[in-house]
Amino acid sequence: MAKVKYYYDSENLAYTKIKTRKRIKIGYALLFLVASALFGFLVFVLLINTPYFETPKDRLQAREIENLKLQYSILNKKLDEIDAAAEALEERDNNIYRVYFNKAEIPDSIRKAGFRNPERYKILEGYNNSQLVLNTTKRIDKLSKELAIQSKSLDEILKLAGAKENLLLAIPAIQPVRNENLKRIASGFGYRIDPFTKVRKMHNGMDFTANTGAPVYATGDGVVARADNTASGFGNHIVIRHGFGYESLYAHLSKYNCRPGQHVKRGDVIGYVGSTGRSEGPHCHYEVHKDGKVVNPLNFYYGNISAAEYVAISKMANQENQSLD
Repeated sequence: MAKVKYYYDSENLAYTKIKTRKRIKIGYALLFLVASALFGFLVFVLLINTPYFETPKDRLQAREIENLKLQYSILNKKLDEIDAAAEALEERDNNIYRVYFNKAEIPDSIRKAGFRNPERYKILEGYNNSQLVLNTTKRIDKLSKELAIQSKSLDEILKLAGAKENLLLAIPAIQPVRNENLKRIASGFGYRIDPFTKVRKMHNGMDFTANTGAPVYATGDGVVARADNTASGFGNHIVIRHGFGYESLYAHLSKYNCRPGQHVKRGDVIGYVGSTGRSEGPHCHYEVHKDGKVVNPLNFYYGNISAAEYVAISKMANQENQSLD
């Protein structure tokens, strides 16, 4: 039933019934229908373009995805830093370390080889953010392999460095008699006058004159091979095997301070100056052998003398005089 409306007529001082035209009523009805249809259309469009209505769980997952993207971005920046550090290490390895130890550089075809099996990444495909995860995983794999190769290279360099250090310790690099105990260098390496036959002949070492009982020092790290007086003419003598083809001999000693098989270090007291065997007076006859051949001991002194002392010793040792043995 339609609602009846009235208005107050001030001239007649009475309420008069309002008469609504039928056409106006129809207009209102049509306007309502159009508005309803438009609203329905807008809702329909909105529903088409919205895959689902977000629930609290959906919003939480969306935040987690954004957080993961941020973490991946931070991870890639860290990978950039690690990659740069690895590149610098590879550069030093190829151009410094391996050059110093006379080793060929590792080519990029080995360092940057990566993984040849693309199937290992299949499991990461088909997701909304697959490309981000895939790229990051490949970077990590590549960097891991490069670092593994670099680690092996540095292990090799470390072994070479250890061998180099052992070589430096093994080289007979100091005088067997210290300067404070040394009277003079009586004779050097080369042709000298034999004190007994007065004939010019090869003198295979250097003679260091000192008082009887002055300490004689191992000139490099090694193992005592001999400590006896069985070799003709040397009297009490010691032979040290240093490794790397080096041996040193200390002759005419008064007594020993080591035994065969004993490991000695450079600077250890191994015996004492004397004049045993074929000798003209108290001194230490000292020889260096490399790969079974006698070499000039003067070429190895660098461990305990200055440049000026070396020049002075060289001048004395090169004088062709009479040896003491």
